[in-house]
Amino acid sequence: MRSERAPDVQLMLDDVLNRLELAHVINSRIICMRSFGAKARAYARIWSLPEIWRNALEINPFYVIEVLSENYDPLSEEEKIKVLIHELLHIPKKFSGGLVPHVNRGGRIDHRAVNILYEKYKKTLESQPKF
Repeated sequence: MRSERAPDVQLMLDDVLNRLELAHVINSRIICMRSFGAKARAYARIWSLPEIWRNALEINPFYVIEVLSENYDPLSEEEKIKVLIHELLHIPKKFSGGLVPHVNRGGRIDHRAVNILYEKYKKTLESQPKF
């Protein structure tokens, strides 16, 4: 498996974060990568650097959103945005470097949660002035 930076995904993520009110997410500390040759069925994964490494290196939390090229790239733009929203939901409100599981005390990360945010995203597109 190989991976590389994904500037197209980073731009899409920037757009999503600019349109949605996810104030706890620090955009400059999220890096988007694209992997090739992964055997997983997932469209994307989110990674964080373990606390022991962050402390040893004396750095703040960072997250990596990895899109799996074979599964992610064929998706429509709408589905790609939904995948990114899903991964963003795994970032805790304190941006602590941890990850929120799919089922947690605050709710669930599922299609319903993603679709609620996607509808908000779409409304920002509709309210945009047309030139």
